[in-house]
Amino acid sequence: GNLYVSERLDREEMCGESASCSVSFEALVHNPLNVFHVEVDIQDVNDNAPRFLQENFQLEISELTSPGARFAVGMAEDADVGSNSLQGYELETNGYFAVEVKESQDGSKFAELVLRRALDRESEQSLRLMLKALDGGDPPRSGTAQIWINVTDANDNPPVFAQDRYRASLREDTPPGATVLNVSASDADAGTNAHITYGFGKMPAKMLQKFLVDSESGTITLQEALDFEDTRGYTLLVEARDGGGLVAHCKVEVEVLDVNDNPPEITILSLSSPVPEDAPVGTVVALLNVNDPDSGENGQVSCELSGEAPLSINNMPGIPILNVSATDPDLGRNAHLSYTLLQGHPTFGHLFSINRENGTLYLLTSLDHEDQVEFSMMVQIQDGGFPPLATNVSVSVFVTDLNDNAPTVLYPHPNTTATYTDVVAPGTPAGHMVTKVVAVDADAGYNAWISYTLLQATDPSLFSVGLHNGEIFTARQLREDDAPQHTLVILLKDHGEPVLSTSATVSISVAEMVKEVLTDLTDVAPANDPRRHVTFYLILAVILVSAAFFITMLSVGIFKCYKWRQSKELYNSSRSTTYRTPGPFHHIDAVRGGFTPPNFYHQVYLTTDSRQSDLLCKKPFTSSPLGSRQGTIRNGEPGLYHQIVGTASRLPTPAE
Repeated sequence: GNLYVSERLDREEMCGESASCSVSFEALVHNPLNVFHVEVDIQDVNDNAPRFLQENFQLEISELTSPGARFAVGMAEDADVGSNSLQGYELETNGYFAVEVKESQDGSKFAELVLRRALDRESEQSLRLMLKALDGGDPPRSGTAQIWINVTDANDNPPVFAQDRYRASLREDTPPGATVLNVSASDADAGTNAHITYGFGKMPAKMLQKFLVDSESGTITLQEALDFEDTRGYTLLVEARDGGGLVAHCKVEVEVLDVNDNPPEITILSLSSPVPEDAPVGTVVALLNVNDPDSGENGQVSCELSGEAPLSINNMPGIPILNVSATDPDLGRNAHLSYTLLQGHPTFGHLFSINRENGTLYLLTSLDHEDQVEFSMMVQIQDGGFPPLATNVSVSVFVTDLNDNAPTVLYPHPNTTATYTDVVAPGTPAGHMVTKVVAVDADAGYNAWISYTLLQATDPSLFSVGLHNGEIFTARQLREDDAPQHTLVILLKDHGEPVLSTSATVSISVAEMVKEVLTDLTDVAPANDPRRHVTFYLILAVILVSAAFFITMLSVGIFKCYKWRQSKELYNSSRSTTYRTPGPFHHIDAVRGGFTPPNFYHQVYLTTDSRQSDLLCKKPFTSSPLGSRQGTIRNGEPGLYHQIVGTASRLPTPAE
């Protein structure tokens, strides 16, 4: 009654993909006769490995694909069922992709590649990955497939020039058609995206006419002749464009080199002709302007006079500083203007000159602000009519200050042989002013501001100097153990640009009495010092001046008292007697340069005492009273004067 397997069983052949597999049959038994129903359940064993339908997969992925994108690579098949069937996928380790298992509605599992990091064709053009399918058997079986990923190019790289800036030099006589230089650019993309064409960017039409660039090779050639005097250099903007439309730019600087192809040009700026026979030697007869458009040595000129004449030429440069301009409404020759500099001062002719034709004022030599701050001169403009008409205009030239003078030390004097020593007693507290450095600066304004700093000292902790006043103070209290002699070096700086400086040396002695210092200085002071009696003479002079001042002030006081008493006595006896001046006088206005209008003329009546006067003012009739401490006003008839009678210590001014 034993039941045997007569041949090898194959569950996959018998049942296929069915989850369960069994065989049913009936067994007949004799003696006694009986029929049995038999069902054999055939269990699966892991005898099949997963298998991909194809061994190689080809994928084309653009390098611009965003991370997170998914790509299906199909699924593997496994004839086994249950836990022995396909369970998942594994991907070879790489930096770009990962694999995820997806399950369809029928329960089948397939693999998806997920892009984790952006691709870059320029760094890696293709990838080869191994995909493995695994079942759940023990031991597990697997199947593999090769995934070939080709990274397709995207136009993500613009062209790049070999240089950001190119430079070339051409002589101005370079013939058209000559090669200037060659620009070169590269593109990391591939195919049409890497194809580069060259051209000029947005530039003036003048440059586009001068130069030409080859679109394929990048060679720049000259199309028209150059002229250094017209343009000394060009800056070209060259662009490189790839097949995808990306553009890069570079600059090409072309320097034009000068060639000596221009003769000097001579212009007569001023000509004084005829010249008086008594003109002194050195009188400027003519001012010439010589200009050569070339540069460098090619533009340097020298002037010489040919022929015999009592004249000479020193190539003095003239600097234009002002243009005097005038107009004339006449026509033709009557409107032709000429400009002349009237010699107000004999030295002005050597300092300034004016162009007779256009009125340009030239400076012929350098000026010094410390010598003279302002120059005033008169320019005459005359037309060409007959008789000629002329007008004058005043021109003032102000000389601005430059910082060309260093501070000058007045005390202590730096060039004297005598030794100036200041004395300070031991125990002097901090903040005591010992001496002061006195200095001046010949410049003006901010250039003349002087600051003082302590540059060097025997004991830097003992003395300090005021930054703006040069006063030297004790920084701490003097002690008995301090050195008896101190030498300070003070640095004086102005505030100009550039800063100019000088230094002053100050000697200070620490002593109880001046006598001690004088004893110490006996050896160093010269015996025949001519200034040893200066102090005596100074004291004597002060005494004499003080006495003279006192006597003068006393005399003035006595005289004032006498005049006051005399005027008081004469006041009552002389106020009724008046004398009229010969007539109205004209007041000259020094400010406006004219005369006071006739309706403001004054008539003055003087009394016997010049301190008393009557003033008549011509003005319209009014009846309004005018109060005064010492005078009265009387209304006259219409058309008559108003007479103001008062006391005055001087003649009234027109404003009064």
